[in-house]
Parts: sequence; C-alpha cells; structure tokens
Amino acid sequence: MFKTIKNALKTPEVRKKLLYTLILIVIFRLGCFITVPGVDAFALSSQMKSATGSLVGLIDTISGGAFSRLSIFSMTITPYITSSIVIQLLAMIIPSLEKALKEGGEEGKAKINKYTKLLTLVLALVEALGIYFSYSSTGIFIDPGFLTAVTVILSLVTGTAILMWLGEQITNKGIGNGISIIIFIGIISRLPAAVITLWNLIVGAEGVSTVGIVTALAIIVGAIVFVSGVVFVQQAERRIPVQYAKKVVGRKMYGGQNTHIPLKLAMAGVMPVIFASSFMTFPAMMIQIFAPDKIGTAGFLNGLYQFSIATSTSNVSWGYSLANAIVYLVLIVGFTFFYTYATFNPAEVSTNIKQNGGFIPGIRAGKPTTDYISSILGKLTWFGAIFLSLIAILPMLTRFSSIDISFGGTSILIVVGVALETVQQLESQLVMRHYKGFLEK
Repeated sequence: MFKTIKNALKTPEVRKKLLYTLILIVIFRLGCFITVPGVDAFALSSQMKSATGSLVGLIDTISGGAFSRLSIFSMTITPYITSSIVIQLLAMIIPSLEKALKEGGEEGKAKINKYTKLLTLVLALVEALGIYFSYSSTGIFIDPGFLTAVTVILSLVTGTAILMWLGEQITNKGIGNGISIIIFIGIISRLPAAVITLWNLIVGAEGVSTVGIVTALAIIVGAIVFVSGVVFVQQAERRIPVQYAKKVVGRKMYGGQNTHIPLKLAMAGVMPVIFASSFMTFPAMMIQIFAPDKIGTAGFLNGLYQFSIATSTSNVSWGYSLANAIVYLVLIVGFTFFYTYATFNPAEVSTNIKQNGGFIPGIRAGKPTTDYISSILGKLTWFGAIFLSLIAILPMLTRFSSIDISFGGTSILIVVGVALETVQQLESQLVMRHYKGFLEK
C-alpha cells in the first residue's frame, strides 16, 4: 500500500487527482465547523451533552462531529444513501427503472443519478424540517421564528447538496468513490477521541493504572486482529476456472485460453451494513425529530425508539438489545443477498461465457453453468453475510462494559473497505498511466 502511494505521488496526473481530492476533503472538514445561522452555541453544547449515548452519538460519529455542532453538514450524506437504497428497491418493481439501471448505459446511469439527486433533496428537506422543529423547543435558537426556520432549513439542505456535489467531483475528477470517501473522513476524524479514551484508561484520575494498561493493550491487539480479519475476507476470492475452445479463422488459430471468474467472499462489501444501519436507525430518527416528547414515556413510540437505538447505545434493556441484534442480523443477511444478486447475475455471466465459446471444465454450457455459478455464489454470499453480521454485532458487547470507544464494527468495516477500494483505484490509475506512456513511446 505504501509503495502504491509513493508511486502515485511520483506520477504527475495521479498526484493532481490526489491533491484535488485532498482539497475537497479539507472543504468538507471546514464545513463541519460552520454552524447554521441563528444558533446559541452555549445552549447547543449543553443540549448535545444531555443527548450523549443516544442516536445522536451514532449520527455524530458518521458526520465527523458535524451534528453535535449543528453545522451546515449536520445531515451528512445520509439522505443520498437513503435515496440510493429507495431507488434500488424501486428498480425491483418498476420495469423502466430496472431497465435504466441494468441496460441503460451512460444515459440510464444519468437518469438514475437524476432521480437519486431529486429524491435526496426531498429527503433532506424533510429531515431539515424535522431537525428544526425538534430543536426549536430546546432554546438553542437565538430568535425562533419564520425567518430563522427558513434560514436553518435552507442551510441544512444546501449543506447536503454541497456534500453530494463534493462526492460527485471526487468520483469524477479525484481518487476513489466520493460518497464513500466523505463517510470515511467523517469516521476517522473521531480517531483522536478514541486515542484520548485509550489514554484515559491508562492514566486515570489516580495515576497510571495497570488494569488500564492491560485493557488498552487488549483493545489495540483486538483492533489489529479485527482489521486483519476484515482485510483478509474482503481480499479473498473463489476462482471458477473457464476454458475457451480453439477457433480456426483463415490460417490463424484463436482461443484456447484458460482464465477464471473471480468471486469475492464478501462481494457486497460494506453496503449491506450501511443499508441495515439506515433502516434500523430510521424509526428513532423520525421519532426524535417529530415526536421527541414521547421519548421516555410509556407507549408504543417510546418502545420503538428504544428498540431502534439499541444498535448505538447501551442505555436500553437487554430485551430491546437482543431483539435489535436479531433484526439487525436478519437485515444484514437479507441486504447481502439483495445487493450481491443485484450486482452479479449468474445467468448473464453464463450466457457471456457460452457466446464467447467458453465453458467451465466438467460443467455443460447453458443452464447447468448458471446453476453451478449460482450454487457457488449462494455459499459465498452466506459466508459473507454471516461474516458481516458477526463483525457488526460483536463490538456491541463493549457497550455493556465501562469501555466507550468511538469505533464500532460498522465504522471499521467502512474504513477498511473504503481504504482498500481507494488503494485499488490508485493501482489501476498507475497501471493505466504506465500503459499510456508505453504506447506514446
């Protein structure tokens, strides 16, 4: 990885893309510190402290601290992620969307992108309205009123639109997937807080603690093993051998190649965890925005809220936590299968192999090949789904101890996944540059 980065810095074109990406990241981080107009900073600080340990903590981690400051980037890129999920789900039931998604080419991608952006703005407006009405009764606004409401709501919606634009620019002109990079930067910006937490374990109020040292070392070793496992599984792949028959065209012979189809163990990557997290936290977010007075009181909405935030806090009963963990696990498994089969079609792969005169040794072309690939894909998907579920569920156990760290399983999956994807894009950029220079000579 370090060799790839070193080579990238030596290549002018790639270096410019890295610099461009870095500038947009700096803009994102600066925006996280720009509070929306009309907010009393002291009242906001006390309000956020009282909300520590709830859903606010999870949102604040993803936003890189922007939500606790009620900055213009408070809603982060979550409306865009939610709209992407909705569009992909709608594509399963609306034929025109499905056609645009799978067969539309550049035009189809542009249409899907347009619909996603429009839906993002609608969701951002709804969320911004909810945030304002939720906090209007807490006294954090200096002069609550119509003008303040319009200013705050427009600032929040504009912030989401700017983030969407930044992500698109990074994808098109920079390095990596822009939306993933923004989430990645938001999460790792909490790394100093995690380091301070570990330091406080070692050096407490009464001095250096032996138990704290052992605990900190255990956390560090566990994190290394955790990250190593994630990297190993995300890089591992099952290779299906494919042979292409020899063809005689005129006086020349073509084909006769031996290749393979690489199927990754975790083909869906971190997306199922992001989808599941969004679905699990959505009820709590809506209740906290539109019915905050119901939280803490007996009733269905409070029960739904406690169930929904059990993923992100330990301040709930074991019953809610257990139910939340089970539903969370089922959602991750379901989204893993959905996302895998939405991006990889065994029948299409089988048809392409047959049309190009290829075959899998020992397997007949056509439906038997499709069934064979589907069988292997199903087993790999089950493994990937269980792996993602364990990674997402196990770190929840630390919330029932005295250890409170900013990074959970979802955060580590996102960070590692985005880092690997970005390095791979760097390598591909370097390979393209190498071949381009060779051809120019």
